[in-house]
Amino acid sequence: MGISPAEDEAMVRAIALAARGLGTTSPNPVVGCVILDENDQVVGEGFHAYAGGPHAEIVALAQAGERARGGTAVVTLEPCNHTGRTGPCTTALTNAGVRRVVASVADPDPVGAGGARALHDAGIEVVLGLRGAEAAAGNTAWLTAVQRHRPYLIWKLAATLDGRSTAADGTSMWITSEESRSDVHRLRSTVDAVILGVGTVLADDPRMTVRNLRDGTLAIRQPLRVVVDSHGRTPATARVRDNAAPTWVVTAAEVGSTVDGQVDPGALLRALYLRGVRSALLEGGPTLAGSMLSAGLVDRVVAYLAPKLLGGGAPALGPAGVGTLADAVELEIVDVTMIGPDLRVDAVPTREA
Repeated sequence: MGISPAEDEAMVRAIALAARGLGTTSPNPVVGCVILDENDQVVGEGFHAYAGGPHAEIVALAQAGERARGGTAVVTLEPCNHTGRTGPCTTALTNAGVRRVVASVADPDPVGAGGARALHDAGIEVVLGLRGAEAAAGNTAWLTAVQRHRPYLIWKLAATLDGRSTAADGTSMWITSEESRSDVHRLRSTVDAVILGVGTVLADDPRMTVRNLRDGTLAIRQPLRVVVDSHGRTPATARVRDNAAPTWVVTAAEVGSTVDGQVDPGALLRALYLRGVRSALLEGGPTLAGSMLSAGLVDRVVAYLAPKLLGGGAPALGPAGVGTLADAVELEIVDVTMIGPDLRVDAVPTREA
């Protein structure tokens, strides 16, 4: 049996539902689910809202009730087949009496994988791959983290059109507009951690929280603030040490692995993965950005470019292991958007880390 128009439309809806969980589900994936009855009518929908909470399938099945019997579950990720903080979704789907499950992406995590086989063994028809690329794009951070055992890393930079992050006198506030800064706060809200270097802490004393720029109101959920501080120079009075959000000041001794006396970027990301971090935003200065790029750890670049020219001052990127043009980090631009007067450019490296 092929895919019906109703199932395709339901998957579009499920992908949109899944996106509502960005920033709150780690270490779990974002998942959306739509239940169709036996006449292909929508009778339930849901998404995974937070780790430890009900999975998308459970929410949708609860809404559908008995109308799920004989129907179809359309879900963005292969239903889980293990008991963690919640029970297996395969069991819930089987008990609900659905006859068919249409899923976008196979679960790459060995802990939760095997759902399709379990459903098949229970007599339920299973179809995988519907709008797989779209669903995977919405779950890129989690999929990357599970496959590479490190967080999906976004490098955010703010610079003038000539690539400067500070003026010759060291001033940097504000290169970009308030609209761009608000967009950065929205971006922070979608990740589990923000990473910066001690140099940025000493120079700017940032808060690195998610907040409303107009009234300073803090968001309910705050990502972990990670200060890369190889030699423990972060002052006790630094604003990143306040109670507004959790903070981890990472020294070389703490991660147990160094590169030229500095915190090993790979060891840092592996340690964050073990802490449940599946996505992180790198907001450090040029030195830290260069070390992450050199190690092949950056998965996405989000650049906010202001219509200004400085002609001097610090560049946005420090040494990144590139000695000749042939070794440049090649990027594919995937989106260009005007944010107020600024330009936001989203790009991904074309070479795998």
